[in-house]
Amino acid sequence: MGLRRPRAHSVGQFPHVLGRRGHSKVPGSADTIRGVSGPTATPLVSTAMLGAVSYGCGQPAVPPQLNSRVVGGEDAVAHSWPWQISLQYSRSGSWSHTCGGTLIAPQWVLTAAHCIRWGLTRRLSLAALPSPTVGTPSFNDIALVKLAEEVQESDTIRVACLPEAGKILPNDYPCYVTGWGRIRTNGPLADVLQQALLPVVDHETCSKWDWWGSMVRTTMVCAGGDGVVSGCSGDSGGPLNCQREDGIWEVEGIVSFGSGLKCNMIKKPTVFTRVSAYIDWINEVEGNNHELSQTPEHRQGHHSHTPAPAAPSLGCSGSPGSLLQHPQST
Repeated sequence: MGLRRPRAHSVGQFPHVLGRRGHSKVPGSADTIRGVSGPTATPLVSTAMLGAVSYGCGQPAVPPQLNSRVVGGEDAVAHSWPWQISLQYSRSGSWSHTCGGTLIAPQWVLTAAHCIRWGLTRRLSLAALPSPTVGTPSFNDIALVKLAEEVQESDTIRVACLPEAGKILPNDYPCYVTGWGRIRTNGPLADVLQQALLPVVDHETCSKWDWWGSMVRTTMVCAGGDGVVSGCSGDSGGPLNCQREDGIWEVEGIVSFGSGLKCNMIKKPTVFTRVSAYIDWINEVEGNNHELSQTPEHRQGHHSHTPAPAAPSLGCSGSPGSLLQHPQST
């Protein structure tokens, strides 16, 4: 793993969200996400709807194998990060991995705004904070994608918990980045989902002139920077997974950017959009876009055993979706 600024992709029609196995990168031909042994994909636009089953967020049925020392990333145990998704676009008739993302509710995926190809998503329900240009200080690198149908949660597909609004992790807090990004600078995409230990770098350190300086805003969180382990191109949009003291996993960050020179550059940690800075916006978008698949309390680890109501599917019978926007944050 290692991260560079994302490069432009020439992609085809509509994106897929794929619940990929820990040991597979290539999507299958099935048209729904299911808790099965093989890789399956679901179109973001379809006419079917799945009923929601309530599971506790941030609790994988298969616990990840965590090592205190990880060099360059390692293969993740299959299904140990069950909220990780692969955002794929069709190119020349085949689907290819472009970015990662996080399932935060049965019908909602959290990813980076720079991963969305806006001209190719007219039939999707998307939400992103408007911003001038990718890479500028005012850029809000966060987007929500509403799936056309709810995903059926299972032992292999579960949602991540969101942190409390405003939460700031302390320096050196152990977190894990996951994804199918490049395994080294200019290297191939990973065939197996990778995980890597990335300790948090506090804002005071990360904003020093010889680190990231003024490029790092308070709405971001840095992790890594040891020159050995980092995210890489293809990891963008994926989660920074951090475990609470009670064992619950929260998605604290969204992979945003890294050094444009190479992956794993010292004093250039992977920079993530800090999810806790956007909790109110996430709740507002979901609340304004029909019914919630889960309540905010559920997603933040307060578990309910009452099945959530099925949210309306989007784009049924080919009807267009809506593009939702929120005023620029300060």
